[in-house]
Amino acid sequence: MTHPSTSPDKGAKPPGKLLLALGALDRASGMIERFIVAGSILAMAALMSANVVGTLVFGRGIAGTYEITEMLIILITFIGIGYAARNARHISMSAIYDQLSGRLRKALLILICLGTAALMFYFAYKSIDYVAVLKGRGRVSASLRIPMWTIYLALPIGFTLAGIQYLLTIARNLMSDDIYRSFTERETYSEVPTDADEQAPDHDASRGV
Repeated sequence: MTHPSTSPDKGAKPPGKLLLALGALDRASGMIERFIVAGSILAMAALMSANVVGTLVFGRGIAGTYEITEMLIILITFIGIGYAARNARHISMSAIYDQLSGRLRKALLILICLGTAALMFYFAYKSIDYVAVLKGRGRVSASLRIPMWTIYLALPIGFTLAGIQYLLTIARNLMSDDIYRSFTERETYSEVPTDADEQAPDHDASRGV
């Protein structure tokens, strides 16, 4: 079983104008993802801490703490989809992929990214319908009366950001000689056997080790 890893692009030839433009798009989406995910985590930690302090000191917590926490978890979960795709940290089933090399491996990666991007954009489209239904019904949270459609906007935004990342990965692989698991993360396989490795003599065996 091989162990895939990724590494930043080093020693590559200077990018063209298209790669620079795509890189700017990648950085912009990354800023949005980091701001929302990091901000939500910090807000959740601060809110939970304040709730504990309020309970211990004043004998009562902050109203709506758990409700807001649930909303922040929704934001982190769905915005985090794009963040994971951009950093090539998503779960992948690679039993067949690991057996390939060279152009076949890159072709399969592009096909996987294309299918996943289409799925992400389809989910984004369907989630927009869901948000519209929530808004039309006027659903609000139980205690704070926050409109639920504003929270579930995280679904189409997160799916769209993820779809964009998979499209960027496709573009990067089409324009680069190496294999990239995301726009910036180049794939490195240190344990993939090569023909030279299979044909090389076993020096340890020849010494009786």
